[in-house]
Amino acid sequence: MIIATLCALTICACTPLPEHTADGRAEEHDIASATIAPSLPPRPREIRLEGLDPCAVLTEEQRLRLSLDNPPSAYVETGFGNAKACTMRSTISGNVTRLALVTAEGVGVWLDENAQVDARPTTVGGFPGLTVRTPGMEQVCNVEVDVAEGQFLDVMFRDGGNETKATQDTLCLGAQRVAEAAIAALLQRR
Repeated sequence: MIIATLCALTICACTPLPEHTADGRAEEHDIASATIAPSLPPRPREIRLEGLDPCAVLTEEQRLRLSLDNPPSAYVETGFGNAKACTMRSTISGNVTRLALVTAEGVGVWLDENAQVDARPTTVGGFPGLTVRTPGMEQVCNVEVDVAEGQFLDVMFRDGGNETKATQDTLCLGAQRVAEAAIAALLQRR
C-alpha cells in the first residue's frame, strides 16, 4: 500500500501542470513525445554462438547466392568484446559484409541511449532483431539478431567502394538478406 501511494505521488509530482494561454484556456501537451526505446518480442528459441566459426556460418552455396564470391576472412572484432568475426566481399557488386558472433553482451546494447543510433525493430527468420543505421555513416547498415540471452548475431553490410554508391536502404536490404541466410544456416546446425 505504501509503495503504491509513493508511486502515485511520484507520478503526480513529475506530471507538469497544464499551461494556460492568454485567454485562460489550458494548452495540451503531447506526453508521448518522450523517446522510449522499443522492446523486442521473445525469441522462438536460443541459438548459442560459442564455439562457432563465423566464416563457416554461411555455406558456400549461400555465399554465392548472396554474390559473396571472395574467400571469407576471419578476425576478432574488439568493439564487440573480442567477438569472432568474418568479412566477405563481392567482386560482383563490390559490397562487403561482416558477420560477428557477439557473446559478451546482448542485443539490448543497441537500444541504449548511449548507442546514438537509429535502431528499428525487425524480424529475422522468426527471431527479433534490429535494423541499425548510424547517423553520418550512410555507406553502412547493420542488422542485429537476438539469438540467445546475452548474445547476438551482428551483420554489417557496407559499400565497398563502388563507382555508383549504394543507398543506405539498399545496404539495409543486403544486411537483412545476409542475416536471414545466416539464421537459416544456424538453425540447421543447432
